[in-house]
Amino acid sequence: MACALPVIDDGIPYTYKEAVQSVESAKWKEAMDEEMKSLHKNQTWDLVQLPKEKKTIGCKWVYAKKEGNPGKDNIQFKARLVAKGYAQKEGRDYNEVFSPVVKHSSIRILLALFAQFDLELAQLDVKTAFLHGDLEEKIYMSQLDGFKVTGKENWACKLKKSLYGLKQSPCQ
Repeated sequence: MACALPVIDDGIPYTYKEAVQSVESAKWKEAMDEEMKSLHKNQTWDLVQLPKEKKTIGCKWVYAKKEGNPGKDNIQFKARLVAKGYAQKEGRDYNEVFSPVVKHSSIRILLALFAQFDLELAQLDVKTAFLHGDLEEKIYMSQLDGFKVTGKENWACKLKKSLYGLKQSPCQ
């Protein structure tokens, strides 16, 4: 059974500005570029002029350092774009909140069955799981620090896919 890689807590920036001004700025920029490539590949949003009656929600970068593969002395730099879902208004930006949970007894039953029948168990982590959920609501997000499109700085990202941080993302 695979286990999650431990998160390393030293030298992790809290803001985009801290990331690009840090000693490890090249690695943080590479991590952000990788995340942006994934967001664009999954067609997460369209860049549009914000309708007059609409407001944007903000977004931020969340950074982490993780240990690489066991036996190697490398550290992975991770950057994830997170929407500031706390700014969403019920009835306008979302209708209901969903949080998937599993009972511990269900996990224990599955593990017992795997042990009883000598089955192999594998864990799968889908890095872009939330980006596969289509949004039903019209949600506009401000452009990201460090990735604003020249000449369209005041435009907004009209979200087509769910993002981490949105109230409805787990349901999607």
